[in-house]
Amino acid sequence: MARIRQRQNIDNLIQNLEEIIAENRCSLSDNDIQTLAEALEQSRVLKNKKGKTNQQILEILVKVVGLFCKFFTSGKG
Repeated sequence: MARIRQRQNIDNLIQNLEEIIAENRCSLSDNDIQTLAEALEQSRVLKNKKGKTNQQILEILVKVVGLFCKFFTSGKG
């Protein structure tokens, strides 16, 4: 059951990132779009986790969270 929930969460993340990129192109900077696209790519890698160790999965999650931090702090300050 936990794997199904985990897969749904990853699918939702991918879907939401796709929607944000598609619907907000005009209001996002090129750098923001690039950052979100990279987060989307890493999320897709995470979805296909077959053969990956827990350590590799955690490393991908850290990358995605880092990209979100970059997105939410870009242009601030």
